[in-house]
Amino acid sequence: MNESLFTLLFLPISLGIIMFGLGLSLTFDDFKRVVKYPKAVVVALICQMFLLPVICFFLAKVFKLEPALAVGMMLLAASPGGATSNLYSYLAKGDVALNISLTAINSVLSIFILPLIVNLSLDHFMDSSQYVPLQFKKVIEVFAIMLLPVSIGMLVNKLLPGFAVKIHKLVKFVSVLVLLIIIVAILIKENEVLSSNFKNLGLPLLLFNLFSILLGYFIPRLMSIEKKQSISISMEIGIHNGTLAIYVALSVLHNSAMSIPPAIYSILMFFTAALFGYWINRKNK
Repeated sequence: MNESLFTLLFLPISLGIIMFGLGLSLTFDDFKRVVKYPKAVVVALICQMFLLPVICFFLAKVFKLEPALAVGMMLLAASPGGATSNLYSYLAKGDVALNISLTAINSVLSIFILPLIVNLSLDHFMDSSQYVPLQFKKVIEVFAIMLLPVSIGMLVNKLLPGFAVKIHKLVKFVSVLVLLIIIVAILIKENEVLSSNFKNLGLPLLLFNLFSILLGYFIPRLMSIEKKQSISISMEIGIHNGTLAIYVALSVLHNSAMSIPPAIYSILMFFTAALFGYWINRKNK
């Protein structure tokens, strides 16, 4: 598969499948739950939209990452929670209804937040001759590739709920499979860049992942938010939509090195989220 076919066809279709799968699990009531859980939602959004980009920025500076890799990390921090966070929240005995609502709200807000953080990161880490800012037409492109499949999924869920339930598990399996294919393809293509930077990139990505998960749990707990909701928030901000970050890096910014941090993070988060879910439930037995 050549790069143009990968970025122009396979990657957008893959992201579309993932966002369609997310839509299959959503209803309009998920957005209305903001009224039911206002404190939990506000705390989660502050962690997701403000705290994570700040932590990511300082990690990139402390570890002196190459400009493209630093932007890749910031792109990851600006990406919303992935649909897989709902599954992990369920397995960790979190509040799945809240988690689904957070995923929905984050996915919509990230359409506006992601371009802002990406452009600020490009401006800070890279010389003006090294990048083209994320232009308005590209923002519209990201908006379409995210919102349109989600809307179709929600419409199918509303009109054909039985059918949505039947195909949701299949779509979720396909989503994980295509994410793994994308990750492997990137790691093979960028093997030289990865091998030369993994020593510096591995630790900051692991730290960012652990900070995301742990702060996502303990900050809500300090704010007197109940345990089940804190677990949901932790999973939401610890498990990112790596496919979206990779899509923006390859298809929008046309920089394959920027796709490496999201690719590695997408592998790490599956293991750390599972370990956290096991630890937090064992700890409270």
